[in-house]
Amino acid sequence: MKGFKEFILRGNVIDLAVAVVIGAAFTAIVTSLVTNVFNPLIGAAFNATMLDEALIVTIPTLSGGEAQLKFGAVIGSAIQFLIIAAVVYFVLVLPVNNLLKRTFAKQKAEETPADVPPTDVELLSEIRDLLRAQAAPAVGSGSHAAPVLESRDPHSENGPLGSR
Repeated sequence: MKGFKEFILRGNVIDLAVAVVIGAAFTAIVTSLVTNVFNPLIGAAFNATMLDEALIVTIPTLSGGEAQLKFGAVIGSAIQFLIIAAVVYFVLVLPVNNLLKRTFAKQKAEETPADVPPTDVELLSEIRDLLRAQAAPAVGSGSHAAPVLESRDPHSENGPLGSR
C-alpha cells in the first residue's frame, strides 16, 4: 500500500490527471466551435445547414436498402482534429521547446574551459614538452652532459680516441 501511495502522490501522476481533465474540457470547447461555427459555414457552401448533412453519398446495399457515406461528418472531425493539434502545438509544444533551448544555452554558456577535457593534440604536445625538459642537459653540471662518441676508425688522423 505504501508503494501505491508514493506512486499516486508523485508529481507526474497528478500532472497527468490535471492534463486529462483540462483536455476533456478543451475538447468540449473545440467540439462546440466546430459544430456551431465551422460546420454551418462549410455546410452553407454545399447548400446544407450543417457540414454533417453535406457531402452525403447514398449507395445501395445487398439487402435492397441504402447506406449513407457521410463525408461531411468526416471533414468536420478532421477540422476538429486540426484545431486541437494547432492549439496544442502553439500553446504547449512551441513554448516548451523555446524554454528548453534557452535552458541548454544557459548551461552551455556557464561551462568553464576547465570542464572541457584537453584534446589528444594538446596532451601529446604537453608530453613532448615535458620529455624535452627532462632530456635537456643541466647547465653547470657535468653529470647530465651528453656522452662524446669516439671515432672507431683506426686509420683516422686522430686515432681511436679522437684528437690528442
